[in-house]
Amino acid sequence: MKYTLIIFSILIVLACQSPPEKKEINQKETKKQFTFATWAHAGKIFKKEAWEERFEYYKMIGITEVLVGGDPNILSQIVPLANEKNIKIHAWMWTLNRPNDTICNKHPEWYAVNKLGQNSLEKRAYVDYYQWLSPFHSEVQKYVKNKVRELTAIKGIASIHLDYVRYPDVILGADLQPKYGLIQNHEMPEYDYGYHPIARQGFKDLFGIDPINFEHPELSTEWRQYRLNAITNLVNELVDIAHESGHRMTAAVFPFPEMSRQMVRQAWNDWNLDAAYPMLYHNFYRQNINWIGFATKQGVSDVDFPIFPGLYSEALKNPKNLESAIRLTKKMGANGISIFTADNLNDKQIKVLIKLKKEFKIE
Repeated sequence: MKYTLIIFSILIVLACQSPPEKKEINQKETKKQFTFATWAHAGKIFKKEAWEERFEYYKMIGITEVLVGGDPNILSQIVPLANEKNIKIHAWMWTLNRPNDTICNKHPEWYAVNKLGQNSLEKRAYVDYYQWLSPFHSEVQKYVKNKVRELTAIKGIASIHLDYVRYPDVILGADLQPKYGLIQNHEMPEYDYGYHPIARQGFKDLFGIDPINFEHPELSTEWRQYRLNAITNLVNELVDIAHESGHRMTAAVFPFPEMSRQMVRQAWNDWNLDAAYPMLYHNFYRQNINWIGFATKQGVSDVDFPIFPGLYSEALKNPKNLESAIRLTKKMGANGISIFTADNLNDKQIKVLIKLKKEFKIE
C-alpha cells in the first residue's frame, strides 16, 4: 500500500506538469549505459504483494538493480518477481561484521582484537552491532566462504555483494565523531584492530617483532600492509568462489582506496571485483557536493572495474543537490549510482530520479 500511494501521488503531480523541453544530450555522455540502484532489506517474512508494489515503484523512478540483504530463502523468492520487472537482484552480505550471529557468538576466539587486547564481541567499538570477526582466523575464513557458497545457490542473482569487509573504523568520519564524544586526531588503540593472536604471531614470524609492542603502529607500513593483505586475500578467495559458480562479485566499500586504507584498512583497488559501490556519504566527512565528484574520479582512476557510487538520500533532500551529485558521478566516469535508500525518498527527490531516468534513457 505504501508504494501504491507514492506512485499514485507522483503520477498526479507529473500529469499536471508541462512536458519538459527537449534538450540535446551529448552523445559522448550517453554512450555508456548509466544505471540507478538501491540497497534494501528483505525483512524476515516474504510478502509477495509488498514486493510487487515495491518493484513497481522502483521501476517508475528508474531503479533497475537492487542490493538486497536477507535470508537466502527469501532472496530466492524475491528474484523471480524482480526479473519480471527487468530488475536485477544482488545478494547483499554482511561479511566480517556479523551482529547477533548465533554460530559466531559461540566462538569468541573468532572475533577481532584491538591493540588493548579487547575482543570485538565482548567490547564493541562505537555501537552494539559492531561485532567483527578476524580475517586472520582460519575458521572465520571457512565460515565466510560457506556463507558465500550459500548465496551462490540462489538462481538468477546479479552478484554476491559484500559489505563490511574490512576492520572496524580506526578513524570515524568527522561528523560522526561528536556523536561518540570523540576527537580522533590520531589512531586510538581501542579502535585500532587487527591484533588477533594469530595475526601477531604471523607478523612476528615474518619480521621478528610483536606489533603489540609498537609505540606508534601507524608508522609501520609493514604492519598496515600486513593487515590490508589479510582482507584482500580473503576477498579474492571469495571472488574465486563466486566466479567458479558463474556469479559476479561486487562490494560496498569506503569512498576511495587511499581513504579506505587510512580509515578502515581496506585496499579495495587490490581486489578482483566485478564492480564496486563506494559509499560517498559526503555529510559523514563534512564535505560538499563537489567532494562526491572528486571521490568518484579517484575511484574510477584507481581500478579497472565499474564504479557505482553510493549516495545518502538523507543528506541530499535538496533536489538540486541530489541532481548535482548524480550528474557529477556520471561526468567523472561512474557507471551508475546506488541510493541508500530509495525507500525513503521525498517527492522532490523522486522527481529528480524520474527526470534523469528519461534523460539518461534508463530502461
